[in-house]
Amino acid sequence: MDFGERLASLASKIRQQKEKIGTEEATKNAFVMPFISLVLGYDVFDPNEVVPEYTADVGTKRGEKIDYAIVRGDEVQILIEVKSIGSPLSLNHASQLFRYFATSNARIAILTNGQHYNFYTDLERANRMDDKPFLQLDLLELDESLIPEVQKLTKESFDLDSVVNAAEELKYIGALKRALGEQFRTPDDEWVKALTNRVYDGSFTQRVREQFRGLVGKAMKQFLADQVNDRLKAALGGQTYSDDAAASMTGEDAAEQDLSEGGKSDDRGIETTLEEIEGYQIVRAIACSEVPPGRIVHRDTKSYMGVLLDDNNRKPIVRLHFNTGQKYVGLFDESKNEERVAIESLEEIYEHADRIRETVHRYR
Repeated sequence: MDFGERLASLASKIRQQKEKIGTEEATKNAFVMPFISLVLGYDVFDPNEVVPEYTADVGTKRGEKIDYAIVRGDEVQILIEVKSIGSPLSLNHASQLFRYFATSNARIAILTNGQHYNFYTDLERANRMDDKPFLQLDLLELDESLIPEVQKLTKESFDLDSVVNAAEELKYIGALKRALGEQFRTPDDEWVKALTNRVYDGSFTQRVREQFRGLVGKAMKQFLADQVNDRLKAALGGQTYSDDAAASMTGEDAAEQDLSEGGKSDDRGIETTLEEIEGYQIVRAIACSEVPPGRIVHRDTKSYMGVLLDDNNRKPIVRLHFNTGQKYVGLFDESKNEERVAIESLEEIYEHADRIRETVHRYR
C-alpha cells in the first residue's frame, strides 16, 4: 500500500473499533502503535527505533515517562504523548511533552488520542515546544493536502528540515482555514460588515446588519454548494471506462453505462448527490485494505449508484440505493446475489466492512 492507502486503512479500523476502546492503553495498542508502524513505518518492537515509556529525568522531575520516542541515528527525533480515544487534546494534560522537548534533541512532538494528531515544533523559541500545533490531522476527516507533510516523518522519507521549514506556513494556513470555517458556519459582525460594504452603498445600520447577516450566510452556503457541484461535474464528466470492462458488459450493463456515463448525466435525468459520493468514499476506504483504491470506481444510474472493482459490472462491490426516503446498501454474496440492508446514516456502512472486504477479496 502507498502512504495514503495506509492512512485510509487505519482510518477504517478506527471507525470500526473506536466505540469499543475505553482506555489510554487500549488506544495505544489499537490505534497509535499501528500509526507508528503501519503509517510511519517504524518497528515498534525495535528499541533502536521506538522506545515505549521513554524516561528522561528533568530537574527535580524524576521517573516521569512519555509514551513513545522515535529514534533515528541514536537520537530522539519525535516524542509522542497519547490520550484515550475521544479525549480532548489539551496541553494542560501534556506537560511531559514540554519538559522533554526542551531536554532532548527532538524537534517534533505529537499529542494524539488515536484519531486526532497534533504536531508541534519550536517555531517561536528554540528548543521550547510551541503552545499551538503547526499541523492538525484527523484520520476520520482526512485533509489530503496534509498527507505529503506527514509522509516526511516516515522512516523511508524522513525529512525533518523540510517539515520544520514548512511548519510556519502550515500552522497559519491551518489556523486560517479553521477561522474561515467558523465564519462559514456562523459569520460574525465584522465579517458581515466587510462583505456588506463591498455590495451595499448605504449606511451599515442595525437593520442592514440583521438583513445582511442572513444574506451573507445564505450566499456562503450557496457558494460552497456551487464549488462542490463544479467538482462533481468535473469528476463525472472525466470518467472513462476500460476496454476490458466494456467488453465484459451484458446488454443490461451497457444500458446502465449509457445512463451513467460522464457528461450525459444531465440529459438522462441522473443526479449524483453529495451523499452518494460520500457513501462511495466510505466503501472505497474500506476496500482499499484489499486492493489499491484506484481500482475502485463508481457508476451512477437512475435507481442506484454502483461501486465496482476494475470498472467492471461483473465485479459489483456495493450498490447505494439513496434515491428514496429509506436508504439501503446492497451487499453481494458469493453468487453475486444482492441483499439490501436498510441504513439510517452513512456511518452504518462501516458495520458491513467485513462483507465488503470479502466481496472485493473474491474478485482479486
